Amino acid sequence: MAHRHTFTYGPEDFVFEVCPASGGTSRAASRFDRTLRSTWADKMSRGLFRYRLGDLETKVLPGELGYVAQLNIKRGTERRKPQDVASIRQSFDPRLFNFNKIHPEELLFDVRKVEPDGTAEVACAAILNVSPLEFGHCLLVPEPMRCHPQILTPRAVRVGIESVFLSADPGYRVGFNSLGAFASVNHLHLHGYYLDHALRIEWAPAELIAPDKGLYRLRFPNGFVFYTDGRDLHATVANICKVTDVLVERNIAHNVFITRGCPPDSDGVPSAQRHGVRVLVWPRVASFGAKEESAFNVALCELAGHLPFKNRQDFESFTEGEVKAMVQKFVLNDEEFVELQKQIVEIF
Repeated sequence: MAHRHTFTYGPEDFVFEVCPASGGTSRAASRFDRTLRSTWADKMSRGLFRYRLGDLETKVLPGELGYVAQLNIKRGTERRKPQDVASIRQSFDPRLFNFNKIHPEELLFDVRKVEPDGTAEVACAAILNVSPLEFGHCLLVPEPMRCHPQILTPRAVRVGIESVFLSADPGYRVGFNSLGAFASVNHLHLHGYYLDHALRIEWAPAELIAPDKGLYRLRFPNGFVFYTDGRDLHATVANICKVTDVLVERNIAHNVFITRGCPPDSDGVPSAQRHGVRVLVWPRVASFGAKEESAFNVALCELAGHLPFKNRQDFESFTEGEVKAMVQKFVLNDEEFVELQKQIVEIF
């Protein structure tokens, strides 16, 4: 059996002060970054992915939203086809593919948190995404042997946020697709990857709608925003899960994106500092099965402003207006969102 490397960490490993890198500058690297980058690059050099990623052709679309467009044809043709699902709450089915069935070489390492008193929790597996979006693209699978369905748990949310705090690179992001929101496997997992470009959601203006719970509203795409500087992590995780639990109970598909960002405010002025983490939750129209005819699937990274295009024609021709129109088809309109917002604030 292949040796399993375990990355252990504690609160002392969190990085609280990072600044966005400008193009061409060297990237900061924490112990977590060095482990992920070196292990991932080694697996790529040994041909364990479905394709070699290389340097992706990238551009920023003209316009106020600053969409980051990338041409990733192989991802569009060779990614795993989504499993058939009929409900956001579908149970785990051990007969279908899950991450306990991967080839052992696809495991990058286990991630285990050790508390100051020495107690350690059940490990989270970091495994290859064999059809990568970007450099370092991995899947974080909390407690893989417990076979959780693709429904967020407090543990999964905390692992996602803490992995961002473990990175010294502001380009490291984490995301989640629910069933019906382009999750391809019904086995609890999050995506982690590096994107060497700032995204507008890192500083976009947000309206405070539940002050005692730190809940904000993002106007486009309509979504909820949380922010943590790391000191209130337990409460932040609990509040995020209150929102996602409501969405699951009501069978509302959703995407989540976790990134370094500025404290939310109504002005949305970019700042050089990224001391905290923003967590964005987008309720959305369910989409079961891949829409292969579309330029891109509207999932976690597209809602965040990162657009992996499947073909060159769309990559070269799409405008910000066309992207906004496609995104709007999948998110709640203002009336629907305001009604959901009222219900969630009442629960809080």
